[in-house]
Amino acid sequence: MPRLVSILLFLCPLCIGWAEESPRPFATGELLHYKIKWGLIPVGRATLEVAPSEEVNGTICDKFVLTVRTNEFADAFYKIRTRAESYVAPNFTRSLLYKKRQQEGKTDRDVVVRFDYDRKMAFYFNHGKLEREIPIRATTFDPLAIAYLFRLGQVRLGEKRILPTCDGRLVQEVEVTVKAKEKLRVPAGKFEAFEASPALKSLRGVFKKSPKGILRVWYSADARRIPVKMSSKVVVGSFTARLERIEKVTPPKD
Repeated sequence: MPRLVSILLFLCPLCIGWAEESPRPFATGELLHYKIKWGLIPVGRATLEVAPSEEVNGTICDKFVLTVRTNEFADAFYKIRTRAESYVAPNFTRSLLYKKRQQEGKTDRDVVVRFDYDRKMAFYFNHGKLEREIPIRATTFDPLAIAYLFRLGQVRLGEKRILPTCDGRLVQEVEVTVKAKEKLRVPAGKFEAFEASPALKSLRGVFKKSPKGILRVWYSADARRIPVKMSSKVVVGSFTARLERIEKVTPPKD
């Protein structure tokens, strides 16, 4: 199951405008739990967390965490234990730091990406060694940060946006299209949700998209804009991540 976590991260870039609204639709302590299936077979779970703020080079940053873990069945042929962390400057202006501890099959990476806006560069470290440095824009977001940026903006049906995204190895201009609202049933309950599709070109290997496949994410149509389902059709089949449980959600005030 190579590249599973990479796909989960790239399924998230769905920010439709990043001007922060008040109040926020999420708060520190929010935990979103997902059940992941490969076709009809359960293969693991993922969690999105709004973690307590942390300081990065003197700046108090919003922190977000994604964890992905395969179950005992999937461990037998491709074990995944991966954690990604995103650190975003106040008012969601840009990413300052991105970390990913990636253990997927034989892959073992301990990644730190530092965004240096004075030098307009991103520096990619793996196990403490600098492996790559690439130019970035003054406003750049890591793949996990933009999952939450979407929730700060209003969804407009049919709208398209181009988003500058960088994981330290690649800079992408991600085009996102918002599609029709529909009713969904997931383990966490029933939702009305907007479908959004990012146009991505970086998926490789067995998990690259099939010729007619697309990446799709459904965000709840209420004020919280929670990602309730993620889906991708790829070369060897399809996978889905469905919202299983919500913890410690603080509803936005009217």
